[in-house]
Amino acid sequence: MSQRKLRLGAFVMATGHHIAAWRHPGAQADAGVNIDHYIHLAQTAERGLFDQIFLADSPGIHQRLDDESIARQGRLSHFEPVTLWAALSAVTRHVGFVATASTTYEDPYLLARKFASLDHISKGRAAWNVVTTSASTVFGNFGLDAHPDPATRYERAHEFVDVVKGLWDSWDDDAFVRDRASGLYFDPARLHALNHVGKHFQVRGPLNIERPPQGHPVIVQAGSSEDGKELAAATAEAIFTAWTSLAEAQAFYRDVKGRLAKYGRRPEELLVLPGISPVIGRTPEEAQAKWAELQSLIHPSVGLDTLRPFWPDADLRRWDPDQPPPYYPEPPKGVNSRAHVVLELARRERFTVRQLYEYLAGARGHWVVVGTPAQIADQIQLWFENEAADGFNVMPPVLPQSLDEFVDLVVPELQRRGLFRTAYEGTTLRENLGLARPPSRYAQAAAAA
Repeated sequence: MSQRKLRLGAFVMATGHHIAAWRHPGAQADAGVNIDHYIHLAQTAERGLFDQIFLADSPGIHQRLDDESIARQGRLSHFEPVTLWAALSAVTRHVGFVATASTTYEDPYLLARKFASLDHISKGRAAWNVVTTSASTVFGNFGLDAHPDPATRYERAHEFVDVVKGLWDSWDDDAFVRDRASGLYFDPARLHALNHVGKHFQVRGPLNIERPPQGHPVIVQAGSSEDGKELAAATAEAIFTAWTSLAEAQAFYRDVKGRLAKYGRRPEELLVLPGISPVIGRTPEEAQAKWAELQSLIHPSVGLDTLRPFWPDADLRRWDPDQPPPYYPEPPKGVNSRAHVVLELARRERFTVRQLYEYLAGARGHWVVVGTPAQIADQIQLWFENEAADGFNVMPPVLPQSLDEFVDLVVPELQRRGLFRTAYEGTTLRENLGLARPPSRYAQAAAAA
């Protein structure tokens, strides 16, 4: 039996990751604002002993409002994640909650307070997915004249994360004595104002909530660009990424783990979790039929919209869907690193326009695996045992159906192979992920003095 255990997260996207999922009979069509739907997903993930459940988010609608496909997309109405996770923490006990929040469009003090609150409400199960927001259409929601360029966004992100961590350390772990006899509620010597003055932020502090149960909520980062990998190496404890081949995933794994030493960190302090979107059938033929059914539900205008980030200035409606794209541009400025992967694939495979959008429809370029539970477990085991992944972000194509199938069919197969837990190890997300609880920066400074 393997001593190293696979980590699994459920990456949920309302009706599912396939772009046409909301049209599928196994999907909850109003999922984005259906609390009962999310209760089912969270409890299913916990039944499957998943480490965490993750919700991506954007601070606004990132599709162009003048695009004809917008009315055919099933993802435009959905809950804000921290609010949702606070509610779901009351109906679960072990599964962790990863919420996306932007360092470009949020305030570090308010974010630190919000995630500290979630960590207390959930009794130590909160995580922050740090994003800089690649969508260039939301800046108008925040009084800005333009979307900041990638270099500025990542520079701001490094400072933002440092400020948030400092605010989480505002109070020592033992600051609140609450001694009724003496009348002392907290020890003022254990309270720390941050007094941060930097290029992007001036934040006095302290935070008006005590130190989170995990010390710091787990820090997650999603991105595979050079800036993204460097931010992850400096700050993150898990990184979500997208690869479709073992060799590419292994190269990324070595690259990002190799960056940790210069930040005084060990390789095991950062978990690499690629996305996998499993289409599960009890036979190979059933799995292929499920995949074909999903692909048949793609409306052409919605399919073409998946290509817009790569060809933002093209009139895609004029293209012949059964011919290769007329040209291959350099990835547009500000688009994340997945653009490079997608464009290289399209060029290499000579995909037609239709084949390319069908490829992207499954999980936006993440790894789609179609097969039986054993075949899917084979692929997971191959990557896990060959330094391509520490675990996976499972991206169900249809929700709730596909998550139910993964928990009922694939998880038992992984457990039989000794790869995955049969019980939770701890009560906090850090404990279950095998991550250390960080000491306060002030406690460290005092110990070093």
